[in-house]
Amino acid sequence: MNNLKQKIKNLSAEYFHEIIEIRRHIHQYPELSNQEYKTSDFIASRLKKFGIPFKQGIFKTGIVGLIEGKNPCSKVVALRADIDALPLIEKNDIEYKSKNEGVMHACGHDVHTSSLLGTAKILNELKEHFRGTVKLIFQSAEEKIPGGAKFMIEEGVLENPKVDIIIGQHVYPDLEAGKIGMKSGKYMASTDEITLTVKGNGGHAAMPDLIINPLVIASQIIISMQQIISLNPNKNTPTVLSFGRFIANGTYNVIPHEVEIKGTFRAFDEKWRSKAHEQIKKTAKLIAENAGGTCEVFINKGYPFLINDDVITENAYKSAVEYLGEENVVDLDLRMTAEDFAYYSQIVPGCFYRLGTSNKTKGITSNLHTHDFNVDEKSLEIGMGLMAWIAVNELDA
Repeated sequence: MNNLKQKIKNLSAEYFHEIIEIRRHIHQYPELSNQEYKTSDFIASRLKKFGIPFKQGIFKTGIVGLIEGKNPCSKVVALRADIDALPLIEKNDIEYKSKNEGVMHACGHDVHTSSLLGTAKILNELKEHFRGTVKLIFQSAEEKIPGGAKFMIEEGVLENPKVDIIIGQHVYPDLEAGKIGMKSGKYMASTDEITLTVKGNGGHAAMPDLIINPLVIASQIIISMQQIISLNPNKNTPTVLSFGRFIANGTYNVIPHEVEIKGTFRAFDEKWRSKAHEQIKKTAKLIAENAGGTCEVFINKGYPFLINDDVITENAYKSAVEYLGEENVVDLDLRMTAEDFAYYSQIVPGCFYRLGTSNKTKGITSNLHTHDFNVDEKSLEIGMGLMAWIAVNELDA
């Protein structure tokens, strides 16, 4: 296996510059969720060039490729990358800056996609050296609830051939390029979007006796909502209930008829999640009704919590240590952010790990979802090689 590991490292270095060019092309032409048609065509063109068979058009823009090793029916390992971008105006001063105004790869999906293409090229070159099949999943619409993973699963992405294990990676600016992070068990939270429409009876601000003020009602609702967190039966895992939008279209002396509130709920337990949803509805409606108003509650249920299988993650951890050295593999904590990779990991054993992408010396330190997010491209060589090494170890386990 050491010989195979060295072959993977050699091919990663050989293909490195080609994958950088692929990443920069994707970065220049980002597309929003469910609109990734040109990105999908570009991925298809690369797979065709590599000689890898694929099927396009799964949930609109998704692609699935197959690489068959020896005895291809023995085991199937899926490798997943997401392909969509975010509605942000890029402010990086780089030659490959986004050419699609108002759209940017600020979450690193350009890295995920190009890295997986690199992994695919490596594994296709070495398919006589491992058993089983690698399924390549290029997934659309990760950034938009309810998530492209849900629909790709419904269209059979985990079947024909049936997936035994799934692996995914995500850029992580908290770690320097050259390092990766892992956590077994529960890792990322479920996520739901909450919209509250509080209605009262607006009017002149100087005549409070003639109005039912929806701003006061809405304020009481937000404050009372924080008490719901204390109802979480599992004190070992956190819950988040936060509101980031409060729109009351009045003015100095005009009280509006309604207020719109938007927020997010995140948890690590499905029973508690359902119970909390009911408590949110009950609390908001009761407070509004007691004050003479009403509250409409809409909860857009998003991704489930993400769980990393203990055995698969332990195997991936060992592979990472073999490939990068123990000093470059970091243990991670729970995250309240969410990922629709969770849909896969709720069905088949999986591991979702973090790829270090920052470089303080080069000034590459910006966080995800920011206007100036970028990565040290050295992480591409590590990302494609490590994923290939984890895959072949799982196939031959």
